[in-house]
Amino acid sequence: MCELYSKRDTLALRKKHIGPSCKVFFASDPIKIVRARRQYMFDENGEQYLDCINNVAHVGHCHPEVVKAALKQMELLNTNSRFLHDNIVEYAKRLSATLPEKLSVCYFTNSGSEANDLALRLARQFRGHQDVITLDHAYHGHLSSLIEISPYKFQKGKDVKKEFVHVAPTPDTYRGKYREDHADPASAYADEVKKIIEDAHNSGRKIAAFIAESMQSCGGQIIPPAGYFQKVAKYVRGAGGVFIADEVQVGLGRVGKHFWSFQMDGEDFVPDIVTMGKPMGNGHPVACVVTTKEIAEAFSSSGMEYFNTYGGNPVSCAVGLAVLDIIENEDLQRNAMRVGNYLTELLKKQKAKHTLIGDIRGVGLFIGIDLVKDHLKRTPATAEAQHIIYKMKEKRVLLSADGPHRNVLKIKPPMCFTEEDAKFMVDQLDGVLTVLWRLVGIRGGCPLELCVPVLQMLKEAHVELLRDSTTDSRENPSRRRNGMCADTHSLLSKRLKT
Repeated sequence: MCELYSKRDTLALRKKHIGPSCKVFFASDPIKIVRARRQYMFDENGEQYLDCINNVAHVGHCHPEVVKAALKQMELLNTNSRFLHDNIVEYAKRLSATLPEKLSVCYFTNSGSEANDLALRLARQFRGHQDVITLDHAYHGHLSSLIEISPYKFQKGKDVKKEFVHVAPTPDTYRGKYREDHADPASAYADEVKKIIEDAHNSGRKIAAFIAESMQSCGGQIIPPAGYFQKVAKYVRGAGGVFIADEVQVGLGRVGKHFWSFQMDGEDFVPDIVTMGKPMGNGHPVACVVTTKEIAEAFSSSGMEYFNTYGGNPVSCAVGLAVLDIIENEDLQRNAMRVGNYLTELLKKQKAKHTLIGDIRGVGLFIGIDLVKDHLKRTPATAEAQHIIYKMKEKRVLLSADGPHRNVLKIKPPMCFTEEDAKFMVDQLDGVLTVLWRLVGIRGGCPLELCVPVLQMLKEAHVELLRDSTTDSRENPSRRRNGMCADTHSLLSKRLKT
């Protein structure tokens, strides 16, 4: 049964029983999703949406091999890791084989937040230091220990930065302190970390770790300049700290050329600790911390056992192994590189056409579209970004906006995303941007948030655009493109209504 309640009732029950801080996508008009397959999601009416943002369903929603692996193991056994079982050691061996040789010891958890929390414990136990250097706008998880090192969160709330937390500038060469015209932005940003370390030492504090996403996601799809991590690692290790690479959102082949995003900084750069999560289980809760034997032994020397009831259970490991098999068997890493390059080129053409697009940045299937009101000042186009994601939703394409100004459209779809999907998404975006430019006058018109009458004009113009479209607005173009059986959707609709 796909649907227990009508959409209205579901929304009412959510408001009644689910915490108000638990937000939904498209809050003013949320989507009710009842099923999904590969890179497509379906609402209660059978309408198909192209999913451009779900990096959790890494190999595609409800992949049959993942489902089969979970079911097969659940029928046999699921228990904790205190019992010997082949799945956990096989999974640890397979994961380690994708990493540099010295990263060989695994701790399994259930989420990226748990993994990052454990990484902090490992780092602090290693040398007995406590302080952590993090990047501005970073987000590393929802636990208290991680909110403390996530400016993306604590800067928005009433919390103040803790004394043991040090915030380094985001290595953003588009909007940051050192930009693309700087002779050596990697060194300049790394020197900021070096200064933080020196100031901390002068205050009698000791650095336990530097933690960063290999590519910053919530911070606005930021790709650090080449060599930055290498230089930072040198300074941090010189201070007795360790380098933690957070691969929770960006690992497992998403960048295409490499299996892990930190590998873009070269073979000479090896983190001391790597955390991973979201895509590992394709929707099943699986996460992991991988570190060196030296750090693992120091953690063990504390005398405290590490035990996670569900971490590394046989079912989770079976699912994780299936995901690794699918990435290899379906050549999804190469697909990420090929489709990602194609999508980036399409978006660069849109940048040349639409002045609202200030920057296109990304690697593989991890891409950001930075929207600006003017190219010279690079003023974030926040209201316009929100308008665009709602209009794209109406065209059955799911995008979201992030970054400190919520003006960066982020694209991180399932890895089975195709060139056809990329073309469809960009065509829809082109249509939305064209209407927006005509009515608001991006080249000098009033800001969207100040022109209240324009909002109604945009709405009316969008309706006209749909009428002018060669495809009936009631027929999902992506459904027709992929040969989805109409009878299947009709049957689903009947089942939902009964």
